[in-house]
Order: sequence, then C-alpha cells, then structure tokens
Amino acid sequence: YVGIDTLTEQIRKKALRQGFEFNIMVVGSSGLGKSTLVNTIFKSKVSRRQPEEDYHTPATIEIKTISHVIEERGILLKLSVTDTPGFGDQVDNTNCWQPIMRHINEQYEKYLNEEISIKRRKRIPDTRVHCCIYFIPPSGHSLRAVDIEVLKRLVEIVNVVPVIAKSDSLTLEERAAFKARIQQQLLEHKIRVYPDLENLDSDDEIEVQRNLKVKVSLPASRHVYLWHSEHLVIGFSLNSSRKIEELYAVHITQERLPFAVVGSSTSHQVGNKTVLGRKSGWGVIEVENEAHCEFNHLRNMVIRTNLQDLKEVTAQVHYELYRHKRL
Repeated sequence: YVGIDTLTEQIRKKALRQGFEFNIMVVGSSGLGKSTLVNTIFKSKVSRRQPEEDYHTPATIEIKTISHVIEERGILLKLSVTDTPGFGDQVDNTNCWQPIMRHINEQYEKYLNEEISIKRRKRIPDTRVHCCIYFIPPSGHSLRAVDIEVLKRLVEIVNVVPVIAKSDSLTLEERAAFKARIQQQLLEHKIRVYPDLENLDSDDEIEVQRNLKVKVSLPASRHVYLWHSEHLVIGFSLNSSRKIEELYAVHITQERLPFAVVGSSTSHQVGNKTVLGRKSGWGVIEVENEAHCEFNHLRNMVIRTNLQDLKEVTAQVHYELYRHKRL
C-alpha cells in the first residue's frame, strides 16, 4: 500500500481551510425579481432589494456589488452578487451593455495585474464574474432587439445563463412556445450561452471540437450518438464513459434553457408542508415544485453540479482570451 488514494482527502482538507469564492452577476430590467431570485437560490438575503417607492430610474447604469460569507455544514463560501440597476430602463438603450462589459473586463484586468506583478500574493483574490444570470421579460413573444445585442456581447466574455423571469405570468403552453422561440433566436444569432460544448475538456476517447452536436437515443439503450462535421462516433455506453455522461448532462441542460423561473422568499402552508412560493387568488405557485417552474434546475446547475465548472470556464476560457488580447 502506497497511499496515493489519500490525495483526494488532502486536496479536500486544503480546500476546506481556504474556503471557496463565487461571483455572480444579475442583468435585467427593473421589476423582474433579480434580487428575489438570488436570495431564493442561496436561501439568504444576499441581494438587497430597493423599496419600489424609493426607486428612480438612474441616468446611467449603476454597478453594485455586495459580498457575503455563507456557511453550510462547515463549508465557507464567499459570495459576491453584482447587480446592474438601470439596465434596459432608459428610453434609448443604445450601448447599455458597455458599463456591464467594462465592469467584467475590469475584474479580469485586476486579476491580470496581480498575476504579472513582481511580488505576487500567495493567493490572488478572485473578483472575476463566474456566472451572469440574464433575465428575459415574460412577454410571451420573443427576445427584444436589446436582449439579442446584449447577449451577443456578453457570451464572449462571461458565462451567461438566460432565465425567463416571473414565468408564472405565462400559461404552460405560452411558456413552452416562448422558450422554443428564444432557443431558435439564440441559434439563429449564434449566441452560445452556458453550458457550451466547446468549453468541455477533451480526452483520449472523444475529441470535442467545433460544430459538435449531441443526439440521445432511446433511454433503454443508454447510448449517446455524437455527430461531428467530419466523422461519426457511436457505441459509448453512458455507464462506461464520464465524458459521455458530461455531454449527456450538457445536452439535457441546453434543452431546458432558458430556465422558466419564479423567485420568492415568502413561506406558505400547503397541506402539511411549508413551501416557498407566490400566493395568488387561485393557489400558491411553489418555487421548488418542478411542475410549477424550473427554479430547481437553475439552482442545481449553478450550485450543486456546475459551480466549479463555471469557475474553471471563467479562468480557462474567458480570462485566458482576455489575457491573450492584453499581452
């Protein structure tokens, strides 16, 4: 016995001592429930909501960041939430994305300056934006021209996760049709939101390259068929390849985007259980009920399954691209 299997435990202990950092940005017009949704995701008041009577449309977009330390079962997470009040609220929204992009690039620049300095800190504080949740108004029609222009630019520099805000204002049929139109528009305008197959690691079995498409066969066969522009790769069992599992998960997530969400920090009694939800004249829209909205899918992706991947894609793809242009 050599003891190589203890390496994972050593890494785990070191990570627990250092804690974790995660920086999230919310972008969308006022009144779409950005602060409420973030508070619902983390089950804490991590984003402060301004009272409606005190709200005034800012002359320019303001960038506000609030940091908190959240602890759960001994795990410390330093969470920074960046809000963008004033976005999309002007009569003329020309270049409304510039302050947002400037802020994101400033964090890359700050990290780069620390990285190339002669006397580097042992651990560079990471203020880079790891995830940007983009709120789409529940119009039921299609993406606005401003949404398309902003998304085109944001996906080049940050991980963008689109959501349909306050989706309980749409019927299930309207929601499905709205989501299908948005997916079609993202495809037409070549807007690559997170997760993106191009950003997955490659291994000896499968080369993940440009124009890779995934199609899943019947669940009983448990096989994934991958079409590439030049060749066909088949016959990998999900149980025998982690890469296939990863591609399968990405494919399923992509089909769900944009997530139709509802946020609420108010508890209601439904039968014998207490649930988070929004109460209406005909009942309670339960936030964590998958039959009512897709909030669970969003939270699971952002925190439970993809948080580390969001950070890695930020560091290895978006930051590296910025670094390459600067140097």
